[in-house]
Amino acid sequence: MGVVMVTGSAGLIGAETVRHFAGGGRTVAGIDNDMRAYFFGDEASTRWAADRLRQEFPNYRHHPADIRDYAALERIFQEYAGGIDLIVHTAAQPSHDWAAREPLTDFGVNALGTLNLLEMARLFAPEAPFIFTSTNKVYGDAPNLLPLVERESRWELDPSHPWAEHGIDESMSIDQCKHSIFGASKVAADVMVQEYGRYFGMKTAVFRGGCLTGPGHSGAELHGFLSYLMKCAMTGREYKIFGYKGKQVRDNIHSRDLVSCFAHFAQAPRSGEVYNMGGSRHSNCSMMEAIAGCEEITGKKMNVSYVEDNRIGDHIWWIGDVRKFQAHYPDWRYTYDIRAILQEIYHGFEGRV
Repeated sequence: MGVVMVTGSAGLIGAETVRHFAGGGRTVAGIDNDMRAYFFGDEASTRWAADRLRQEFPNYRHHPADIRDYAALERIFQEYAGGIDLIVHTAAQPSHDWAAREPLTDFGVNALGTLNLLEMARLFAPEAPFIFTSTNKVYGDAPNLLPLVERESRWELDPSHPWAEHGIDESMSIDQCKHSIFGASKVAADVMVQEYGRYFGMKTAVFRGGCLTGPGHSGAELHGFLSYLMKCAMTGREYKIFGYKGKQVRDNIHSRDLVSCFAHFAQAPRSGEVYNMGGSRHSNCSMMEAIAGCEEITGKKMNVSYVEDNRIGDHIWWIGDVRKFQAHYPDWRYTYDIRAILQEIYHGFEGRV
């Protein structure tokens, strides 16, 4: 068995990927320099996750490199040259709001970093599947133009719309809309991953995630919706709702279910594929519904405030249609719904907050 390369290996999805493959006996080389602490402060640091991976898996090798540093990546890939048979790229600057503060840093990490890794793959492991965690934010604010209906606790897509039953599919345009600076940098990366698949014939896949979540999230106000929400519910910290009456809807997928998608793709890879991947109709909630769920689990009333202005480029309603992936990989199944996700996040925080 060859080496699995994982970027952002101490983050939510990266660490779950390490656990999956290292737990199966694979050698995993992780690349993570804890930029999450730079983005969001020490509270969001992933050092604890990197330390835990080192302790749990002797077959995990950690490299604290910056993916913007081409020479550093080249040294790492040369070390494993000839033995790499899977690359999972999860490293990113993930926040709308933060990206506007430092657009050059955001684009450097999300776009240039991805291009660097694609070149490493092409030069050192051209046959290895290359999996990229993109985002539904590549669709910009186009979903907000859909016909939405206001319900008691959520916005909902008009039932007569063809996407109402299963959610938004990959045919939605990513062009001519407002993305946020973060969304634009992820578009650049997303399209480049597709291009390396289609132009060079590499086995690349783009997973456009909804809300990716789980107990491994170092949740912060600017990123990590359910994790940060539960942290506020448990500690009494104020939680701010930004616009849309708190009825904005997200689909949520557990990190373990997403990594299971990666494993299925790696077993039978395709070239230049794009998949919407989130909780779909199976696992979704509005902000109000998530707050109610946290209050029920913790037995505490949350300290919630409301800010009228929504975040730029934010979606009012997002539920993704995952049927394309399911058609390609029919053995894949969800194992978590919203309630199970919130329960696990709660138990993961016990003793930590």
